[in-house]
Amino acid sequence: MKKIKDIKNLKGKRVLVRVDWNVPIENGQVLDEFRIKKSLPTLEFLKSRGAKLIIATHLEPTTQSMEPIKKYLPDGAELLENLRLNHGEEANDEEFAKFLGAKADIYVNEAFSVSHRQHASIVGVPKFLPSYAGLQFEKEVQELSKSFNPPKPFFLILGGAKFETKLPLIEKLLPRADFVFIGGGMAKATVLTPLASNPKVLFCVGDIAAIDANSETIALIKEKVDISKFILWNGPLGNYENGYTEGTFALAKILAESGKEVIVGGGDTLATIEKLKIVDKFSFVSTGGGATLDFLANGTLPGIKALE
Repeated sequence: MKKIKDIKNLKGKRVLVRVDWNVPIENGQVLDEFRIKKSLPTLEFLKSRGAKLIIATHLEPTTQSMEPIKKYLPDGAELLENLRLNHGEEANDEEFAKFLGAKADIYVNEAFSVSHRQHASIVGVPKFLPSYAGLQFEKEVQELSKSFNPPKPFFLILGGAKFETKLPLIEKLLPRADFVFIGGGMAKATVLTPLASNPKVLFCVGDIAAIDANSETIALIKEKVDISKFILWNGPLGNYENGYTEGTFALAKILAESGKEVIVGGGDTLATIEKLKIVDKFSFVSTGGGATLDFLANGTLPGIKALE
């Protein structure tokens, strides 16, 4: 995977940067700046070396104005129209990829969080331009890859509702993990599989399908955290969307205060640590949701392969 630090001369070069600024907006105000702010060092790096920036992102719904995100653009940068207004983006249409590529001399992917998608701006454009990974993209790959050869003991904590999306990740990391805690709605599906009898796999104490983790469960998790060196956490422990957040908040605080190497990812997980104002207490916080899960399960993504 080629990186922007490998580019020898950027002065006067037109650089198309794919970012993921698909953020919640209400009354013209951005409600969550996390992904935007994580992409800014790459934009600053390129601009400081004389590049002319062309920024591309999608925004949902496509009826949403792009105006609120323009304030984050570096001076002189051009923001293209919402990529998903063109059906060729999600269809990975070659002509649309060529159209985007014709606007620049160099392509940079700083959208790890959508790099599991076979979209024109992710995998199509690199066929037509010299292509590189942005600074945050590079860090995502570097940090998440630690899970493939982790310091031991390794504690994997998974929650959320969608068992089928996390099963490939469990199958990939279970041989490497010393303990795996499975909570949230996905626990109910897990007990119907052979995973339930694996001695490494832990569930909520008492009611496996509890709507939230009880104090006994939190104590069990803390016991494993205390003896672990490396922890990967993705997903809430209870019925988070319906307000059962106490167990997830307790877990977040335990991990933040543990002093251990802790990597976290996932939308609800990020929302939790942002609400508690403890984002900076973790070793690494991934910008990805589905992309993080896919990378951990497969060791690569379409967007990574496109940069090789």
